[in-house]
Amino acid sequence: MILYTIENSVAKITFNRPNVYNSLNRDMALEIHHILDGCAENQDIRAVYITGAGKAFGAGQDLQEILDPPNGLTVGGIVNEHYNPIIRKIRGLEKPIVAAVNGVAAGAAANIALACDVVIATESATFIQAFSKIGLIPDSGGTYFLPRLIGWQKASALMMLGDKISAKEAEAMGMIYKAVPDEEFEATAWKIATKLATMPTKGLGLTKRLLNQSLTNDLDTQLDAERDIQEAASNTEDYQEGVNAFLEKRKPTFKGA
Repeated sequence: MILYTIENSVAKITFNRPNVYNSLNRDMALEIHHILDGCAENQDIRAVYITGAGKAFGAGQDLQEILDPPNGLTVGGIVNEHYNPIIRKIRGLEKPIVAAVNGVAAGAAANIALACDVVIATESATFIQAFSKIGLIPDSGGTYFLPRLIGWQKASALMMLGDKISAKEAEAMGMIYKAVPDEEFEATAWKIATKLATMPTKGLGLTKRLLNQSLTNDLDTQLDAERDIQEAASNTEDYQEGVNAFLEKRKPTFKGA
């Protein structure tokens, strides 16, 4: 149900239940946990790429599993066991993660995408906070990330009304990085992931750490954090390589170290 490969230092994770629009169930969630842990441990992996098979990125939680919950879990238990760890692992992984949204992204799947570092979507893709349609609330970090991306009023309306938003609309409101024509999507999204994997990924991971902290820090605390983490960045091999390459007027070769 999850396809997983490593190519050009990029770990590619593909949700693979196209017959049900990649709706997520317990087996998939636990496999994603395991894969993300492996991405953190494997030093050869320098970027992660998440996408879906077929026409959808993901339709969110498999509702059949809610009707017949695994291990007798409640809905809150499913969120706690399946989705909260995914979001925590995505944000905690100090490597760039690209969400390549190839089709509809609804419910939890939409919010998994929005938790990633770079979200690129095909122009025919759509985003839906579908929870209100069945009387639930946006989980998987939806109430945390979406208002920070697009503002309180817009986020509130999308969550309550459950409007379907096109990729171009999502780009215009700052929900995602970029929407690209369908025929260019796969090549463009993969190019971004492979580019990130050749960059100074230690520094990119430290940038991600600071972005996480900025969501709750005040200015003074953030300035202090920038000072301390800049010091750490200046002690990396990639920093030294970047400076040397600049002085020697050549292209740098970064190793993510």
